[in-house]
Amino acid sequence: MKLETYTFDLELKNTFTITHGSRDHQPTLIVKLTEEGFSGYGEAVATSYYGKSVERMRESVLRVEEILIDNLHRRPEEVWDVLQPLLEQDYFALCAIDIAMHDLHGKRKGLPLYKLWGYNLDHIPLTNYTIGLDSTEKMVEKMKAFPWPLYKIKLGTKEDIKIVRELRRHSDSVFRVDANGAWTAEEAVENSRQLKDLNVEFIEQPLHRNDWEGMKMVKNEAVLPVIADESCITEADVKKCAEYFDGVNIKLTKCGGLTPGRRMVQEANKLGLKVMVGCMTESTIGISAIAHLLPVLDYVDMDGAMLLKNDIAEGVKVHDQKTYFPERNGTGAMLLPKYESQKSLK
Repeated sequence: MKLETYTFDLELKNTFTITHGSRDHQPTLIVKLTEEGFSGYGEAVATSYYGKSVERMRESVLRVEEILIDNLHRRPEEVWDVLQPLLEQDYFALCAIDIAMHDLHGKRKGLPLYKLWGYNLDHIPLTNYTIGLDSTEKMVEKMKAFPWPLYKIKLGTKEDIKIVRELRRHSDSVFRVDANGAWTAEEAVENSRQLKDLNVEFIEQPLHRNDWEGMKMVKNEAVLPVIADESCITEADVKKCAEYFDGVNIKLTKCGGLTPGRRMVQEANKLGLKVMVGCMTESTIGISAIAHLLPVLDYVDMDGAMLLKNDIAEGVKVHDQKTYFPERNGTGAMLLPKYESQKSLK
């Protein structure tokens, strides 16, 4: 039994900007767990907005190494329950471990995760492709450079309607917009009316994540569905969001992995919420984990690896407006040989 960690600085195709800042590279941590000839891979990216760095995540992983190795033979959900009290301050690290455990477990069972969970791939949603906030001219250029039937448009300025109206002149694709909490309730309601006429499907996180009073107004008065992102981080948030949103965007990295992510999907379904799973700007290792949830999702944002200049892994891939699953078990993801052979940090 062995634990290995790797860090990479993923280079993006284009500068990626949201209201929280801009970046050209995305640091990420890869966790590899090996037992009896099988290896499982997990991933969590670092983000300063949530106070996470690859160094701190790696420290968290190594802190529970002995306990993890002792429990490697158990089911992923059981391992998550053991580690959660020890990593409750670092769900990003817990996510990387949990995904690696699921990948390892699927390989031990000889099945891809979606089959292990009793799902099929008959009807799965297509991911949107994200257009980061930029000058309108550059946003149009990015859209033209990557023709796609479904775009997520990052917003959060006083010119948001003008931006979407200009983008609409260049594409008939369906738009989703993500304000990243930058609007007021009044702006969100008014913007929803104009965005509906511009063939926008829904609005993601229009207000600050703690503006619950404002969200009540938006939920009642907006003419487009509203989806929670920053307001829905962990399992406990799903029930609260049901009163203020039409759906939730679940991020595996933020909630602690596939184990709580699947429970959040089930809870959202019970509450009648639309369910989306979103990604960070991560490699195919993280994206492949998300892909196995596709059969139980209404929407998905798993374009992270598509935004990279150079991916470090192979696995589930999205191209030609389709999602392709490899003939491998677990998540189906693995580091490419040239990256696998790099000296890991442990």
